[in-house]
Amino acid sequence: MPVTALDGASYFDSADSFAMIRGKHIDVAVMGGLQVDEAANLANWAVPGQPLLGVGGAMDLASGAKKLIITMMHTERDGDAKVVPACTLPLTALKAVDMVITDKAVFEFIDGQLTLTEVMPGATLEEVRATTTAKFAEKLS
Repeated sequence: MPVTALDGASYFDSADSFAMIRGKHIDVAVMGGLQVDEAANLANWAVPGQPLLGVGGAMDLASGAKKLIITMMHTERDGDAKVVPACTLPLTALKAVDMVITDKAVFEFIDGQLTLTEVMPGATLEEVRATTTAKFAEKLS
């Protein structure tokens, strides 16, 4: 399907995008995650048993954005937690995550502490507690 840039659109090459990222000119980045831990560490590039493709630009973006939001399913297909005490997968960024949005909950790092701020429609607080192995505070509105 043909597409065209409309008035106000902009685009740029990869070199310019990395210059913006590495120069900390990106206000917010939203990216997927495999694990997030209690210390706001992110693992999102290596899947056990899958070919390693490399971290690519994820490390730069996760470390360079002023605010990092991670979106992911709350658990693995087998039910294992993805919001964990400490990441067991190779890390992408250290102490970089500001918010985690899953299909069950929203967590924010408030004063450095993982804090549950919202339970998603269709999920229960008990379900979030049971499927999250990380320690977290609760600040639900």
